[in-house]
Amino acid sequence: MTDTLKPRTAKDVEDVVQSALARGAALELVGRGTKRAIGRPAQSDLTLDLSSLSGVILYEPEELVLSAQAGTPLDAIEALLAAQGQHLAFEPIDYGPLLTGAPSRATNSGGTIGGVLAANLCGPRRISAGAARDHFLGFEAVSGRGETFKSGGRVVKNVTGYDVSKLIAGSWGTLAALTTVTIKTLPRPQTQATVVVSGLDDATAVRAMAAAMATSCDVSGAAQLPATVAPRIGLGAAVGCSLTVLRLEGVAPSVDHRRATLIAAMRTFVKSFGAVELCDEEASRSLWRAIRDVTPFAGPDASARPVWRIVTAPSRGAQLAGMITAATEAEVLYDWAGGLVWVMLAPSDDAGAALVRRAVGACGGQAMLIRAPAATRAAVDVFSPQEPGLASLTRRVKQGFDPNGVLNPGRMWAGV
Repeated sequence: MTDTLKPRTAKDVEDVVQSALARGAALELVGRGTKRAIGRPAQSDLTLDLSSLSGVILYEPEELVLSAQAGTPLDAIEALLAAQGQHLAFEPIDYGPLLTGAPSRATNSGGTIGGVLAANLCGPRRISAGAARDHFLGFEAVSGRGETFKSGGRVVKNVTGYDVSKLIAGSWGTLAALTTVTIKTLPRPQTQATVVVSGLDDATAVRAMAAAMATSCDVSGAAQLPATVAPRIGLGAAVGCSLTVLRLEGVAPSVDHRRATLIAAMRTFVKSFGAVELCDEEASRSLWRAIRDVTPFAGPDASARPVWRIVTAPSRGAQLAGMITAATEAEVLYDWAGGLVWVMLAPSDDAGAALVRRAVGACGGQAMLIRAPAATRAAVDVFSPQEPGLASLTRRVKQGFDPNGVLNPGRMWAGV
């Protein structure tokens, strides 16, 4: 058990990092700790808890911009935005169900806005709105050198200097300790509806989702729930029946028009393959929360099974999943029109890493181990291995921001 330091100001964070440098100590960065079980196990001497750096500094709804301290709870920010008819368009996943069996936000213990950005989280709307990095306007942080620095600003069109925000997003706290962040907000869609096509096999579903994305209907979510997964999603699907789901969002008249157009297009595409139905607004919101948080792979009965998050070209999603399911016991769920494949395997010492890496090598993409015991995460590559040139660049970037390896050492790759 490591000692925990809980700074209350950005200056305190700078002091802690400088003290760690002087002592030759390594720091594990956490907010609320909701994603602590993702990545390689901590190799640190002290825990730097940033959750006390909390509070919204600036919110200008008319300018679509919000600045907050990095430890501000995500649920508090979402509630503030909702009161103004706005939201985080990138729809960040809540890892609570997968990692602990309980929704973090439902128990008022969700992550922080800094953690969301550091992990570059997103959900089903990634295909239309992008990930967290695409809404990350600026920040202040403390580097592993113990120096406070900032990048970006409070405007959407920021062209001054390097866009360091995009480098920090997805760095998992290995480059800097965020203290203040600025993000873009967007109006929340007035309503939504989901078109449901039943009975498609995975390969046909991927083609159907591609056809839907190619229409003028502005689909904001496209997912395939195979027959073994669909009954656990909450739509009352019959056992043995897959569901291909397509989300539409916006003002009511527009959603109504696009829904009719999409239903007609899907009926033309699927023909005799499956029925085309409609999911109303309330059921649609519940459905997409479950897809976002991968709740079919959550719960006590599934907690011992490794879960992989694999990103590939949408056209290769079914092929990649097929290579895995043909070789071992596994369940899959497709998001991003087939470009994001969630895979749950049977328990094993290496979490099926070799099999997953072979499938990714054949089809292209990246695989990240989301759920596995600490011993397994210490023994296998949690993040996709990097080819030599990229690995060298990663080491040079780490050297530039954190030459002594003070911040989250080894969290992403051993020795980095």
